[in-house]
Amino acid sequence: MRIVAADTGGALLTEDYEPVGLIATAAVLVERPYRTATLSRARYADPFNYDMSGRQAIRDEVLLAVELARETKPDVVHLDSTIGGIEVRKLDEPTIEALTITDRGKEVWKDLAKDLQPLAKKLWEETGIEIIAIGKSSVPVRIAEIYSGLYTVKWAIEYARENGKAIVGLPRYMKVEIRPGKIYGESLDPREGGLFGEINAETEGIDWELYPNPLVRRYMVLEVWRE
Repeated sequence: MRIVAADTGGALLTEDYEPVGLIATAAVLVERPYRTATLSRARYADPFNYDMSGRQAIRDEVLLAVELARETKPDVVHLDSTIGGIEVRKLDEPTIEALTITDRGKEVWKDLAKDLQPLAKKLWEETGIEIIAIGKSSVPVRIAEIYSGLYTVKWAIEYARENGKAIVGLPRYMKVEIRPGKIYGESLDPREGGLFGEINAETEGIDWELYPNPLVRRYMVLEVWRE
């Protein structure tokens, strides 16, 4: 099975480790043996002007996943939204009302469905590819989460080149290494079977330090600065 998945992760942090806004949405094509991505794409947000309600992240994920799915023709698309594995093309208002999620979550999805339901329906009609809101239970979504961390690091490097320094929070349970010409990352959860990712990046002239977030368990902080 070939799966496209998308997730948004990585946050710009203040000196006191408070999140400013999210940075990177990643879409990945994942194939057997399901440990990393065959192909990846990223879309960057402006963390200084970010909608933290969840609307922006989900919308960016669907748009990027559809773009990659049209290119790669997977069997299915997985989204990082835990609403029971329902097909997004079926998310009309009565279906959303019946979901076992919070009232706030229902309002978010009612708003999003106005644009995303027709998009998912069109993709399905033209290609037969379903977009499934499956959430964190999906291994490809977790791989997409790892890649969102990698692209967050790439963003941080470019930000540090221009501004001298960047402090970013990585997605949960992952670590990264900035290597010559590459950024490597892997899951810190031994139960996940060694999930990892790697992207190309211009890394020359950059120094960095990775350490646990002192305010939030399970999350690592990366500081990047110009040498």
